[in-house]
Amino acid sequence: MHARRENLDVIGMGDDGLDGLPIPKARLLFAADVIFTSRRLAALLPDNLAEKTRCWPSPFSLMEDEIARLREQGAKVAILTSGDPLWHGAGAALLKTFGRAALRFHPAPSSFSLAAAHLGWALRDVETLSLHGVPPARIEPFIQPGARILALTSNGQTPLEVARRLIARGFGPSRMHILAHLGGKAEQCFNFSAQEIVDKEETGFPDLHVLAIEAIAGGDARILPRAPGLPDDAFVHHGQITKQVVRAITVSALCPAPGALLWDVGAGCGSISAEWLRLAGPRAKALAIERDEARRAMIARNAENLGALNIEVVRGEAPEALKDLPPPDAVFIGGAVRDDTVFSACMAALEPGGVLIANAVTTQAAAALAQRHDNYGGELLHIAISRAAPLGPASALRPALPVTQLRLRKPLQSANMHPARKEAS
Repeated sequence: MHARRENLDVIGMGDDGLDGLPIPKARLLFAADVIFTSRRLAALLPDNLAEKTRCWPSPFSLMEDEIARLREQGAKVAILTSGDPLWHGAGAALLKTFGRAALRFHPAPSSFSLAAAHLGWALRDVETLSLHGVPPARIEPFIQPGARILALTSNGQTPLEVARRLIARGFGPSRMHILAHLGGKAEQCFNFSAQEIVDKEETGFPDLHVLAIEAIAGGDARILPRAPGLPDDAFVHHGQITKQVVRAITVSALCPAPGALLWDVGAGCGSISAEWLRLAGPRAKALAIERDEARRAMIARNAENLGALNIEVVRGEAPEALKDLPPPDAVFIGGAVRDDTVFSACMAALEPGGVLIANAVTTQAAAALAQRHDNYGGELLHIAISRAAPLGPASALRPALPVTQLRLRKPLQSANMHPARKEAS
Protein backbone atom coordinates (compact mmCIF):
# COMPACT_ATOMS: atom_id res chain seq x y z
CA MET A 1 0.00 0.00 0.00
CA HIS A 2 2.75 2.48 0.89
CA ALA A 3 4.68 1.78 -2.30
CA ARG A 4 1.76 3.21 -4.36
CA ARG A 5 1.63 6.43 -2.37
CA GLU A 6 4.66 8.66 -2.57
CA ASN A 7 3.09 11.92 -1.46
CA LEU A 8 3.13 11.81 2.32
CA ASP A 9 4.83 15.16 2.81
CA VAL A 10 7.13 15.69 5.81
CA ILE A 11 7.63 19.43 6.25
CA GLY A 12 10.27 20.98 8.48
CA MET A 13 9.51 24.26 10.24
CA GLY A 14 11.56 26.50 12.50
CA ASP A 15 10.69 28.42 15.65
CA ASP A 16 9.61 31.33 13.44
CA GLY A 17 6.53 29.33 12.45
CA LEU A 18 4.68 29.87 9.21
CA ASP A 19 6.56 33.14 8.53
CA GLY A 20 9.75 31.17 7.91
CA LEU A 21 8.25 28.66 5.49
CA PRO A 22 8.67 29.15 1.73
CA ILE A 23 5.33 29.52 -0.03
CA PRO A 24 5.39 26.04 -1.68
CA LYS A 25 5.84 24.36 1.72
CA ALA A 26 3.16 26.50 3.34
CA ARG A 27 0.78 25.51 0.55
CA LEU A 28 1.28 21.85 1.47
CA LEU A 29 0.03 22.60 4.98
CA PHE A 30 -2.98 24.56 3.76
CA ALA A 31 -3.84 21.77 1.30
CA ALA A 32 -3.75 19.10 4.02
CA ASP A 33 -6.88 17.90 5.78
CA VAL A 34 -4.92 16.59 8.78
CA ILE A 35 -1.49 17.69 10.05
CA PHE A 36 0.39 15.44 12.47
CA THR A 37 2.83 17.45 14.60
CA SER A 38 3.97 18.27 18.14
CA ARG A 39 2.12 20.52 20.56
CA ARG A 40 4.94 23.07 20.37
CA LEU A 41 4.79 23.40 16.60
CA ALA A 42 0.99 23.38 16.56
CA ALA A 43 1.07 26.41 18.85
CA LEU A 44 3.11 28.31 16.24
CA LEU A 45 0.48 27.89 13.51
CA PRO A 46 -2.41 30.26 12.75
CA ASP A 47 -5.83 29.13 13.94
CA ASN A 48 -7.01 27.85 10.54
CA LEU A 49 -4.06 25.45 10.43
CA ALA A 50 -3.86 24.67 14.15
CA GLU A 51 -7.41 23.32 14.11
CA LYS A 52 -6.30 20.66 11.59
CA THR A 53 -3.46 19.35 13.75
CA ARG A 54 -3.21 16.10 15.65
CA CYS A 55 -0.38 15.43 18.10
CA TRP A 56 1.99 12.52 17.69
CA PRO A 57 0.45 9.34 19.08
CA SER A 58 2.25 7.28 21.68
CA PRO A 59 3.79 4.95 20.76
CA PHE A 60 4.90 6.62 17.55
CA SER A 61 4.18 3.50 15.46
CA LEU A 62 0.42 3.95 16.02
CA MET A 63 0.54 6.83 13.56
CA GLU A 64 1.01 4.42 10.65
CA ASP A 65 -2.40 2.82 11.10
CA GLU A 66 -4.08 6.14 11.78
CA ILE A 67 -2.63 7.80 8.69
CA ALA A 68 -3.45 4.75 6.55
CA ARG A 69 -7.07 4.92 7.74
CA LEU A 70 -7.31 8.65 7.04
CA ARG A 71 -5.90 8.29 3.56
CA GLU A 72 -8.21 5.40 2.74
CA GLN A 73 -11.03 7.80 3.59
CA GLY A 74 -9.63 10.28 1.06
CA ALA A 75 -8.04 12.69 3.54
CA LYS A 76 -4.80 14.44 2.57
CA VAL A 77 -2.27 14.10 5.38
CA ALA A 78 0.89 16.09 6.08
CA ILE A 79 3.50 15.71 8.79
CA LEU A 80 5.05 18.82 10.36
CA THR A 81 8.38 18.43 12.15
CA SER A 82 11.00 20.70 13.62
CA GLY A 83 13.85 21.91 11.39
CA ASP A 84 15.50 19.22 9.31
CA PRO A 85 13.63 15.97 10.06
CA LEU A 86 16.55 13.85 8.87
CA TRP A 87 19.12 15.43 11.21
CA HIS A 88 18.37 14.24 14.74
CA GLY A 89 14.68 14.77 13.99
CA ALA A 90 11.61 12.61 13.46
CA GLY A 91 12.76 11.52 10.01
CA ALA A 92 14.49 8.33 11.12
CA ALA A 93 11.41 7.13 13.01
CA LEU A 94 9.17 8.02 10.07
CA LEU A 95 11.38 6.10 7.65
CA LYS A 96 11.30 3.09 9.94
CA THR A 97 7.51 3.30 10.21
CA PHE A 98 6.49 4.12 6.63
CA GLY A 99 9.45 3.27 4.38
CA ARG A 100 11.25 5.55 1.96
CA ALA A 101 8.79 5.19 -0.93
CA ALA A 102 5.91 6.67 1.07
CA LEU A 103 7.66 9.87 2.15
CA ARG A 104 8.72 13.16 0.60
CA PHE A 105 10.89 15.39 2.80
CA HIS A 106 10.91 19.21 2.83
CA PRO A 107 13.60 20.23 5.35
CA ALA A 108 13.99 23.63 7.00
CA PRO A 109 17.32 24.86 8.40
CA SER A 110 18.30 22.61 11.28
CA SER A 111 19.01 23.86 14.79
CA PHE A 112 22.67 23.09 14.12
CA SER A 113 22.67 25.26 10.98
CA LEU A 114 21.03 28.13 12.85
CA ALA A 115 23.46 27.81 15.76
CA ALA A 116 26.49 27.71 13.45
CA ALA A 117 25.21 30.79 11.61
CA HIS A 118 24.71 32.64 14.92
CA LEU A 119 28.22 31.80 16.13
CA GLY A 120 30.00 32.08 12.79
CA TRP A 121 31.20 28.47 12.95
CA ALA A 122 31.80 26.40 9.83
CA LEU A 123 29.75 23.23 10.31
CA ARG A 124 32.45 21.11 8.69
CA ASP A 125 34.70 21.99 11.66
CA VAL A 126 32.10 21.22 14.33
CA GLU A 127 31.20 18.04 16.21
CA THR A 128 27.43 17.52 16.31
CA LEU A 129 25.51 15.17 18.58
CA SER A 130 22.22 14.75 20.37
CA LEU A 131 21.91 14.66 24.15
CA HIS A 132 18.13 14.56 23.87
CA GLY A 133 16.83 11.62 25.82
CA VAL A 134 20.31 10.20 26.49
CA PRO A 135 22.72 10.71 29.40
CA PRO A 136 25.08 13.69 29.13
CA ALA A 137 27.93 11.16 29.33
CA ARG A 138 27.63 10.82 25.55
CA ILE A 139 29.64 14.02 25.25
CA GLU A 140 32.75 12.46 26.84
CA PRO A 141 34.56 11.31 23.64
CA PHE A 142 34.09 14.79 22.15
CA ILE A 143 35.84 16.66 24.97
CA GLN A 144 39.12 17.52 23.27
CA PRO A 145 41.27 20.68 23.29
CA GLY A 146 40.02 23.14 20.69
CA ALA A 147 36.89 21.16 19.84
CA ARG A 148 33.72 22.97 18.87
CA ILE A 149 30.60 21.04 19.78
CA LEU A 150 26.93 21.57 18.97
CA ALA A 151 24.52 19.44 20.97
CA LEU A 152 20.76 19.10 21.08
CA THR A 153 19.59 18.86 24.68
CA SER A 154 16.73 17.50 26.77
CA ASN A 155 15.97 20.49 28.99
CA GLY A 156 17.36 23.49 30.83
CA GLN A 157 19.26 21.21 33.23
CA THR A 158 21.55 19.79 30.53
CA PRO A 159 24.11 22.67 30.42
CA LEU A 160 24.83 22.27 34.15
CA GLU A 161 25.27 18.51 33.80
CA VAL A 162 27.62 18.97 30.84
CA ALA A 163 29.54 21.72 32.63
CA ARG A 164 30.19 19.38 35.56
CA ARG A 165 31.67 16.85 33.17
CA LEU A 166 33.87 19.48 31.55
CA ILE A 167 35.20 20.54 34.93
CA ALA A 168 35.80 16.94 36.00
CA ARG A 169 38.01 16.57 32.92
CA GLY A 170 39.85 19.85 33.62
CA PHE A 171 38.05 21.85 30.90
CA GLY A 172 36.50 24.43 33.24
CA PRO A 173 37.53 27.46 31.08
CA SER A 174 35.47 26.12 28.16
CA ARG A 175 32.93 28.58 26.76
CA MET A 176 29.31 27.43 26.71
CA HIS A 177 26.67 29.13 24.57
CA ILE A 178 23.03 28.32 25.27
CA LEU A 179 21.10 29.27 22.13
CA ALA A 180 17.37 29.13 22.78
CA HIS A 181 14.45 29.34 20.31
CA LEU A 182 16.77 30.22 17.44
CA GLY A 183 15.05 32.18 14.71
CA GLY A 184 11.87 32.70 16.74
CA LYS A 185 10.38 35.62 18.58
CA ALA A 186 11.53 34.18 21.91
CA GLU A 187 15.18 33.81 20.83
CA GLN A 188 17.65 34.11 23.72
CA CYS A 189 21.38 33.53 23.82
CA PHE A 190 23.46 33.00 26.98
CA ASN A 191 27.23 32.80 27.30
CA PHE A 192 29.12 31.38 30.30
CA SER A 193 32.24 29.42 31.06
CA ALA A 194 31.68 25.88 32.31
CA GLN A 195 33.07 26.96 35.68
CA GLU A 196 30.61 29.87 35.91
CA ILE A 197 27.64 27.61 35.20
CA VAL A 198 28.66 25.22 37.96
CA ASP A 199 29.54 27.99 40.44
CA LYS A 200 26.15 29.62 39.94
CA GLU A 201 24.33 26.30 39.47
CA GLU A 202 22.63 27.78 36.41
CA THR A 203 19.58 25.73 35.43
CA GLY A 204 17.06 28.36 34.36
CA PHE A 205 17.62 28.00 30.63
CA PRO A 206 14.73 27.43 28.21
CA ASP A 207 14.17 23.75 27.51
CA LEU A 208 14.34 24.33 23.73
CA HIS A 209 17.95 25.21 23.03
CA VAL A 210 21.15 24.18 21.32
CA LEU A 211 24.23 23.88 23.50
CA ALA A 212 27.41 25.13 21.83
CA ILE A 213 30.76 24.44 23.47
CA GLU A 214 34.22 25.77 22.75
CA ALA A 215 36.40 23.26 24.59
CA ILE A 216 39.35 24.90 26.35
CA ALA A 217 41.73 22.72 28.33
CA GLY A 218 42.86 24.00 31.72
CA GLY A 219 46.27 23.32 33.20
CA ASP A 220 45.01 20.14 34.89
CA ALA A 221 43.07 18.84 31.89
CA ARG A 222 42.82 15.09 31.42
CA ILE A 223 43.06 14.61 27.68
CA LEU A 224 41.86 11.22 26.51
CA PRO A 225 42.68 10.35 22.89
CA ARG A 226 40.01 9.41 20.39
CA ALA A 227 42.37 6.73 19.07
CA PRO A 228 42.44 3.35 20.88
CA GLY A 229 44.76 2.93 23.83
CA LEU A 230 43.44 4.96 26.75
CA PRO A 231 45.63 4.95 29.86
CA ASP A 232 44.88 2.06 32.20
CA ASP A 233 43.94 4.50 34.96
CA ALA A 234 41.12 5.89 32.77
CA PHE A 235 39.22 2.74 33.79
CA VAL A 236 37.86 1.44 37.04
CA HIS A 237 39.48 -1.97 37.41
CA HIS A 238 41.00 -4.38 39.91
CA GLY A 239 44.16 -5.09 37.97
CA GLN A 240 42.58 -7.54 35.52
CA ILE A 241 42.52 -5.36 32.44
CA THR A 242 43.87 -5.65 28.92
CA LYS A 243 46.83 -3.30 29.21
CA GLN A 244 47.02 -0.06 27.23
CA VAL A 245 49.28 -0.99 24.30
CA VAL A 246 47.79 -4.46 23.83
CA ARG A 247 44.31 -2.95 24.11
CA ALA A 248 45.10 -0.45 21.35
CA ILE A 249 46.25 -3.26 19.06
CA THR A 250 43.24 -5.39 19.95
CA VAL A 251 40.58 -2.71 19.48
CA SER A 252 42.03 -1.77 16.11
CA ALA A 253 41.94 -5.42 15.02
CA LEU A 254 38.26 -5.63 16.04
CA CYS A 255 37.39 -3.18 13.22
CA PRO A 256 34.98 -0.75 14.95
CA ALA A 257 32.27 0.25 12.47
CA PRO A 258 29.01 2.26 12.58
CA GLY A 259 26.03 0.05 13.40
CA ALA A 260 28.16 -3.00 14.18
CA LEU A 261 27.74 -5.35 17.16
CA LEU A 262 30.59 -6.57 19.38
CA TRP A 263 30.60 -9.56 21.71
CA ASP A 264 33.12 -9.02 24.52
CA VAL A 265 33.33 -12.51 26.02
CA GLY A 266 34.74 -12.50 29.53
CA ALA A 267 34.60 -8.71 29.50
CA GLY A 268 36.31 -8.05 32.85
CA CYS A 269 36.03 -4.29 33.47
CA GLY A 270 34.78 -3.68 29.91
CA SER A 271 37.83 -1.78 28.66
CA ILE A 272 37.71 -3.41 25.20
CA SER A 273 33.98 -2.71 24.81
CA ALA A 274 34.31 0.91 25.94
CA GLU A 275 37.18 1.74 23.61
CA TRP A 276 35.58 -0.11 20.69
CA LEU A 277 32.34 1.87 21.10
CA ARG A 278 34.14 5.22 21.35
CA LEU A 279 35.45 4.53 17.84
CA ALA A 280 32.44 2.74 16.34
CA GLY A 281 30.01 5.54 17.23
CA PRO A 282 26.51 5.83 18.70
CA ARG A 283 24.80 3.38 16.31
CA ALA A 284 27.10 0.54 17.33
CA LYS A 285 26.51 -1.72 20.32
CA ALA A 286 28.61 -3.96 22.54
CA LEU A 287 27.43 -6.93 24.58
CA ALA A 288 29.77 -7.43 27.53
CA ILE A 289 29.42 -10.99 28.81
CA GLU A 290 30.68 -11.28 32.39
CA ARG A 291 29.83 -13.69 35.22
CA ASP A 292 31.35 -11.74 38.12
CA GLU A 293 29.05 -9.21 39.79
CA ALA A 294 31.83 -6.81 40.85
CA ARG A 295 33.22 -6.72 37.32
CA ARG A 296 29.75 -6.12 35.86
CA ALA A 297 29.48 -3.07 38.12
CA MET A 298 32.86 -1.85 36.85
CA ILE A 299 31.68 -2.23 33.24
CA ALA A 300 28.68 0.00 33.95
CA ARG A 301 30.86 2.63 35.64
CA ASN A 302 33.38 2.67 32.80
CA ALA A 303 30.61 2.99 30.24
CA GLU A 304 29.26 6.03 32.09
CA ASN A 305 32.67 7.62 32.69
CA LEU A 306 33.83 7.29 29.08
CA GLY A 307 30.60 7.94 27.21
CA ALA A 308 30.35 4.39 25.85
CA LEU A 309 26.62 4.26 26.50
CA ASN A 310 25.68 1.38 24.20
CA ILE A 311 27.28 -1.33 26.33
CA GLU A 312 24.77 -3.91 27.45
CA VAL A 313 26.07 -6.05 30.30
CA VAL A 314 25.11 -9.71 29.94
CA ARG A 315 25.17 -11.71 33.14
CA GLY A 316 26.44 -15.25 32.79
CA GLU A 317 29.23 -17.45 31.55
CA ALA A 318 29.99 -18.50 28.01
CA PRO A 319 28.96 -20.54 26.14
CA GLU A 320 25.56 -20.73 27.91
CA ALA A 321 25.20 -16.94 28.09
CA LEU A 322 25.69 -16.64 24.32
CA LYS A 323 22.76 -18.76 23.20
CA ASP A 324 20.07 -16.09 22.77
CA LEU A 325 22.27 -13.15 21.77
CA PRO A 326 22.03 -11.53 18.32
CA PRO A 327 24.87 -12.51 15.95
CA PRO A 328 27.93 -10.26 16.23
CA ASP A 329 30.11 -8.53 13.64
CA ALA A 330 33.13 -8.79 15.94
CA VAL A 331 34.04 -11.02 18.87
CA PHE A 332 36.75 -10.57 21.47
CA ILE A 333 37.58 -13.53 23.68
CA GLY A 334 39.53 -12.37 26.67
CA GLY A 335 38.56 -15.16 29.07
CA ALA A 336 38.09 -18.90 28.62
CA VAL A 337 40.48 -18.78 25.66
CA ARG A 338 41.24 -22.50 26.00
CA ASP A 339 37.59 -23.54 26.02
CA ASP A 340 36.79 -25.09 22.62
CA THR A 341 33.03 -24.85 23.21
CA VAL A 342 33.28 -21.06 23.74
CA PHE A 343 35.41 -20.66 20.63
CA SER A 344 33.10 -22.82 18.52
CA ALA A 345 29.98 -20.98 19.73
CA CYS A 346 31.53 -17.62 18.87
CA MET A 347 32.66 -18.72 15.41
CA ALA A 348 29.25 -20.22 14.67
CA ALA A 349 27.42 -17.03 15.69
CA LEU A 350 29.81 -14.63 13.96
CA GLU A 351 28.37 -12.90 10.91
CA PRO A 352 30.00 -13.63 7.53
CA GLY A 353 32.88 -11.20 7.07
CA GLY A 354 33.11 -10.64 10.83
CA VAL A 355 36.29 -10.81 12.89
CA LEU A 356 37.23 -12.82 15.97
CA ILE A 357 40.16 -11.78 18.14
CA ALA A 358 41.44 -13.88 21.04
CA ASN A 359 44.27 -12.96 23.42
CA ALA A 360 46.27 -15.41 25.52
CA VAL A 361 48.88 -14.91 28.23
CA THR A 362 49.54 -18.40 29.60
CA THR A 363 51.50 -20.96 27.60
CA GLN A 364 48.52 -23.33 27.66
CA ALA A 365 46.18 -20.70 26.22
CA ALA A 366 48.77 -19.70 23.64
CA ALA A 367 49.08 -23.33 22.58
CA ALA A 368 45.31 -23.49 22.11
CA LEU A 369 45.42 -20.44 19.86
CA ALA A 370 48.30 -21.92 17.89
CA GLN A 371 46.22 -25.06 17.28
CA ARG A 372 43.26 -22.98 16.09
CA HIS A 373 45.57 -21.07 13.80
CA ASP A 374 46.57 -24.41 12.27
CA ASN A 375 42.90 -25.35 11.87
CA TYR A 376 41.36 -22.03 10.79
CA GLY A 377 44.21 -19.93 9.42
CA GLY A 378 44.13 -16.20 10.08
CA GLU A 379 47.02 -14.42 11.78
CA LEU A 380 48.91 -15.38 14.93
CA LEU A 381 50.82 -12.58 16.62
CA HIS A 382 53.29 -12.50 19.51
CA ILE A 383 53.03 -9.11 21.25
CA ALA A 384 55.90 -8.29 23.60
CA ILE A 385 56.05 -4.90 25.36
CA SER A 386 58.88 -3.56 27.51
CA ARG A 387 58.85 -0.42 29.61
CA ALA A 388 61.64 1.54 31.22
CA ALA A 389 61.91 0.99 34.98
CA PRO A 390 64.47 2.02 37.62
CA LEU A 391 67.47 -0.25 38.02
CA GLY A 392 69.69 1.13 40.74
CA PRO A 393 70.83 4.63 39.74
CA ALA A 394 69.92 3.95 36.08
CA SER A 395 66.99 2.35 34.27
CA ALA A 396 66.35 -0.73 32.18
CA LEU A 397 63.59 -2.03 29.93
CA ARG A 398 61.49 -4.53 31.84
CA PRO A 399 59.32 -6.83 29.72
CA ALA A 400 55.65 -7.30 30.49
CA LEU A 401 54.05 -10.70 30.05
CA PRO A 402 53.88 -11.36 26.31
CA VAL A 403 50.49 -11.80 24.67
CA THR A 404 49.63 -14.22 21.90
CA GLN A 405 46.85 -12.93 19.65
CA LEU A 406 44.81 -14.87 17.13
CA ARG A 407 42.99 -12.93 14.41
CA LEU A 408 40.36 -14.63 12.31
CA ARG A 409 37.92 -13.33 9.72
CA LYS A 410 34.90 -15.48 8.91
CA PRO A 411 34.55 -16.13 5.17
CA LEU A 412 32.26 -13.66 3.45
CA GLN A 413 29.36 -15.70 2.13
CA SER A 414 27.26 -12.84 0.79
CA ALA A 415 28.53 -9.96 -1.29
CA ASN A 416 25.63 -7.86 -0.01
CA MET A 417 26.57 -8.11 3.68
CA HIS A 418 27.11 -4.67 5.23
CA PRO A 419 28.38 -4.16 8.78
CA ALA A 420 26.10 -1.20 9.46
CA ARG A 421 22.84 -3.09 9.19
CA LYS A 422 21.99 -2.97 12.90
CA GLU A 423 20.55 -0.06 14.83
CA ALA A 424 21.73 0.34 18.42
CA SER A 425 18.91 0.37 20.90
